[in-house]
Amino acid sequence: MTKPSLPELLHAAVTAVGGTERPGQVTMAQAVAEAIDDGSHLLVQAGTGTGKSLGYLVPALAHGERVVVATATLALQRQLVERDLPRTVDALHPLLRRRPEFAMLKGRSNYLCLHRLHEGVPQDEEDGLFDQFEAAAPTSKLGQDLLRLRDWSQDTESGDRDDLTPGVSDRAWAQVSVSSRECLGASKCAYGAECFAEMARERAKLAEVVVTNHALLAIDAIEGAPVLPQHEVLIVDEAHELVSRVTGVATGELTPGQVNRAVRRAAKLVNEKAADQLQTAAEGFERLMELALPGRLEEIPEDLAYALMALRDAARTVISALGTTRDKSVQDEDAVRKQALASVETVHDVAERITNGSEWDVVWYERHDRFGASLRVAPMSVSGLLREKLFADRSVVLASATLKLGGDFNGVGASLGLAPEGTEGDDLPQWKGVDVGSPFDYPKQGILYVAKHLSRPARDGDRADMLDELTELIQAAGGRTLGLFSSMRAAQLAAEELRTRIPEFPILLQGEETLGELIKNFSADPKTCLFGTLSLWQGVDVPGPSCQLVVMDKIPFPRPDDPLMSARQKAVEDAGGNGFMAVAATHAALLMAQGAGRLVRATGDRGVVAVLDQRLATARYGSYLKTSLPDFWYTTDRNQVRKSLAAIDEAAKAQGA
Repeated sequence: MTKPSLPELLHAAVTAVGGTERPGQVTMAQAVAEAIDDGSHLLVQAGTGTGKSLGYLVPALAHGERVVVATATLALQRQLVERDLPRTVDALHPLLRRRPEFAMLKGRSNYLCLHRLHEGVPQDEEDGLFDQFEAAAPTSKLGQDLLRLRDWSQDTESGDRDDLTPGVSDRAWAQVSVSSRECLGASKCAYGAECFAEMARERAKLAEVVVTNHALLAIDAIEGAPVLPQHEVLIVDEAHELVSRVTGVATGELTPGQVNRAVRRAAKLVNEKAADQLQTAAEGFERLMELALPGRLEEIPEDLAYALMALRDAARTVISALGTTRDKSVQDEDAVRKQALASVETVHDVAERITNGSEWDVVWYERHDRFGASLRVAPMSVSGLLREKLFADRSVVLASATLKLGGDFNGVGASLGLAPEGTEGDDLPQWKGVDVGSPFDYPKQGILYVAKHLSRPARDGDRADMLDELTELIQAAGGRTLGLFSSMRAAQLAAEELRTRIPEFPILLQGEETLGELIKNFSADPKTCLFGTLSLWQGVDVPGPSCQLVVMDKIPFPRPDDPLMSARQKAVEDAGGNGFMAVAATHAALLMAQGAGRLVRATGDRGVVAVLDQRLATARYGSYLKTSLPDFWYTTDRNQVRKSLAAIDEAAKAQGA
């Protein structure tokens, strides 16, 4: 039997999922197949509606080597495992004459821990564990969640939190889950043979396709202890998110509350001298954190450096003592000890990292009204880490609807540790970028409107003219508006003002309900508007007439006082580059491209992306930002836009929407 061609396989898969084959999808599949065959790397931009998941799954399955697919969102993970992979495997089985296995793998804390469920949770102030089911009132929300979890544990096959519907609070889940550091290990745990996390890892070892998330991929790369099975091909979907997710995993944090928790957990498991040393160090650290001022710490103040060294040394002493002393009076001592060790090790590691003062790290202090003071440390850049750990031993495909910024892939490539496309060098990963386009006719389906007449936005200043403009646009659109704001404060102020001005158009505000409920209600009523900030720029998928106007209040540059972004910008400038374009403009372009992508989600969608910031039309960097957006018809004519919105609204009403 002759080997089936890639077009045959793709056609079978597309038919199986009830889709339509698109030229961009075919181009993408061919490019992915070539990259896998020659062991090279590929950045592929595939617009909404291309069908990019099949564009990489089909060539990966056809190749026959183990592939890891990492996504940023739960929604895409579920789509791959519950819809795309089962149908694709079934469709390709007769042609490939084999049935590839696939599995989902997440971090340990995503799975129900049977030891915690049955034996209880180690308590900070007590010698032993407590029964969370007895401690929580059965009529309370926590008690009800815990009872549901206990019942669910009898039925679930996966133990995966995301398979529990409806979900439970973070507080309830924390009672029945453990981090990898807190886990006793399968060989030492009475429930090791039934462990959901261990079973997930075993399934992943046997699977040809392993679906995971960016965070676990980052842990696998950073921590040196492999959590993913060996694989020859890595596909990173939603790749525009990878750098921020890796940065998040590589960021350490110290808070007084966290340190005091570590003290309480360790106090009764170590000798009095070690416990007192850690307690004294914790008190000194807490006093200084009350005095510190928010912002980047380019040099650690002497008194804070001393407090951190004392904390590091005391934590090291406690870690040694935890390994030598035993106390049989402590119920389930191993679990209590493991939790204490995890807490103290985290304190030690972060304190040591900050005191070591690497030139590649950024340290800053921040104070939050709700969570209090914290000291944070993050890498100046993760590009070197990604170049070394991600691209070294396998073919890597990075896919997203937004990877080509300012007309090329080099900006995103640089953030991933890649030299400009086509650069030769023995130690440089070879890669190419491919833009397979979109099935949508952007110039006919959408308008990009820049409100050039508005005053230039000032930081945190009142923008009465912007609110006037926003009011008129919503009225012309008949509601149907997704408002994307550069800060939560701006979103709240706009919602409060417009609820008074135009009460006939309901304004939903991020944070007042869950994101799922907000999107559901926004979709249900065309007159409704939804306002919010960062997560809405990337997390809303509402095809059809409910979203015909996407408004951005201003270009989403990082705040000038953002410690990490400003440090990265300065580092580029010190190296002779343009820090503003490399960091701030790239950040803004990526968010704007994601935000503009909320408008056209299907071939019948029509609408306007309105940017209420004159700088997109007047500033020198405006052309770079515009080039990063879908190729909408462009105008600064406010009257034309109002007429267009009114016509789109009338057409939607005529169709009963």
